[in-house]
Amino acid sequence: MAVVEEFRHLRDARGTRGPRRRRTDAERKEERAAWSFLFPWFVGMVLITLGPMIASLVLSFTDYNLLREPSWVGVENYERMLGDARLHKSLGVTFTYVLVGVPLQLATALFLAMVLNRGLKGLAFYRSVYYLPSLLGGSVAIAVLWKQLFGVNGLINQVLGFFGVTGPGWISNPETALGTLVLLHVWTFGSSMVIFLAGLRQIPDMYYEASAIDGAGRWRQFRSITIPLLTPVIFFNLVLQIINAFQSFTQAFVVSGGTGGPVDSTLFYTLYLYQRGFTDYQMGYASAMAWLLLLIIGAFTAINFLVSKYWVHYDD
Repeated sequence: MAVVEEFRHLRDARGTRGPRRRRTDAERKEERAAWSFLFPWFVGMVLITLGPMIASLVLSFTDYNLLREPSWVGVENYERMLGDARLHKSLGVTFTYVLVGVPLQLATALFLAMVLNRGLKGLAFYRSVYYLPSLLGGSVAIAVLWKQLFGVNGLINQVLGFFGVTGPGWISNPETALGTLVLLHVWTFGSSMVIFLAGLRQIPDMYYEASAIDGAGRWRQFRSITIPLLTPVIFFNLVLQIINAFQSFTQAFVVSGGTGGPVDSTLFYTLYLYQRGFTDYQMGYASAMAWLLLLIIGAFTAINFLVSKYWVHYDD
């Protein structure tokens, strides 16, 4: 009892958490080193990300043409978006591009990942080759090449002509122009494929062996084993690719010559934002459009997270 009383006395005198241990010189040195390495990141965060975001938010409430001081107009830019027919058209084009291109790209990536997961010789080579489109797909050079391939006298029509088929001008036809950009997006499946392949490698073989003993075929194994265990990877790729698709710009800019034509059929939202900001010098309106895009991407991401609990299966 005397020991207990002494302990209570010491606890009351020093506090329930006990005395604070003094840091050694080595610990202080490590802490200073950590902060020194983190400092450039904090500077970049403030100057390159947070600062421009705050500036664009302020500019979205102004009339600013890059040549004179911005003047405050309140929510006029946001009200103006409600009646902007070309903005509504660009939203329709972008939504079509995202809702069609992303599922097709993920399906293609998953299919090729399953093919490569079957233990092909030279897997590292094929994995690198299939990953290249993701590195090059967003470049100006590939967009120029795509424009040549689907031109009136491009390679696609030359191949069709060999079989006696006269192909249209895929890029110049409003009905097919957006389809060529969706196809280009599907072609950039490499990054998703590599992630799918890594997820497939984590599925234990014992599940497939046990199901094969019970008489399950490949399709049954795919539906009941592969897809459920791969849903976290599918969810990750889905969120990532939706965000990337909404931000697509280079392909539409190069293929349409910066106009979004023909007849605004390739007028991506980002391209229209660029036109307003850097062609028409309506930087305040473009800033408001940028924040609308942020809200749209945030809404899609939030919806994906909300519904993920109904179809994404984790270990628990």
